[in-house]
Amino acid sequence: MKIKCVLVDDEPLAIKVLQNYFINFSDFEIIGTFSNALEALEFINNNSVDAVFLDINMPMMTGFELIRLIEYKTKTVITTAFREFAAESYELDVLDYLVKPIPLPRFIKCINRISTEINLKNTIKTEMHRIEPHIFIKVDKKMVKITIDEILFIEGMKEYIKVVTIDKTYITHKSLTSLSEELPLDRFVRIHKSYTIAIDKIKSIEGNRIQILSYTLPIGRNYSKDVKSKILE
Repeated sequence: MKIKCVLVDDEPLAIKVLQNYFINFSDFEIIGTFSNALEALEFINNNSVDAVFLDINMPMMTGFELIRLIEYKTKTVITTAFREFAAESYELDVLDYLVKPIPLPRFIKCINRISTEINLKNTIKTEMHRIEPHIFIKVDKKMVKITIDEILFIEGMKEYIKVVTIDKTYITHKSLTSLSEELPLDRFVRIHKSYTIAIDKIKSIEGNRIQILSYTLPIGRNYSKDVKSKILE
């Protein structure tokens, strides 16, 4: 599975430089480029993003402010013409700090680090689910254990999510993206901005609709290609 990246910079040339660099690395995929930090934030919080490359000085919102508003853990890399913000960036757990103009060897070192950390994380996650195939969510001030096999789908509802299982429905204060990141990548797929589903619970697919038991769920236009490649191929 490719490492999904987002580029955020109000300078088109800076984005173009990174795009040209990424062409040489097939393990990485750019799934979004933004000159507007607010639009970038909405996209990042509603999609599965592995790494974000972002400038600091941007209109409306700085790169540091954007990092603080990202709802789930993702790798962040600062790309800036200024060296003096390095110390502040590491306080935000930034993975790397690239100074423009970014030399290709320095860029390669950065993406190698991203690749190593993400592959290690996925290996650990796979092993954990192999040993303990369940998750915990907070419901009414207590932590509830839910077996992975029980989950039919998860629905995002603004600040809350609904976890629908075979026998029961749970509501918890968490983002859909955040909980989706805890699930096995080979068993679940995001089909819509508001839905992540269990692949093995699918009853049928017709057009842009998926049937799971008595539930009919929509496939979002932006997710259609990824969903069909994961489920049907």
